[in-house]
Amino acid sequence: MFTVLTIMSAGIILGYLVRNKIELIKYVDHAIRVSIYLLLFLLGISVGANRTVMDNLGSLGFNALLLAAGAVASSVGLSYLTYKMFFVTDK
Repeated sequence: MFTVLTIMSAGIILGYLVRNKIELIKYVDHAIRVSIYLLLFLLGISVGANRTVMDNLGSLGFNALLLAAGAVASSVGLSYLTYKMFFVTDK
């Protein structure tokens, strides 16, 4: 955990120092996008190689769908309530 916090802190400091260098920031944005795609690809390989996950994909997929649908519905509902409570003024 200390390693993660150290790397994150170093990134924040470096980002603060180069915040006005637009060309470098564009390169960093592209590098982040490529890194995320690579991580997703490697995660897919890891899942595909796991026999337990692949054998139970039907039930796991259904549970994941329910969990995602519940999370989206909750986010939409609470966002609507927050909007009504804080941003809409009654006339």
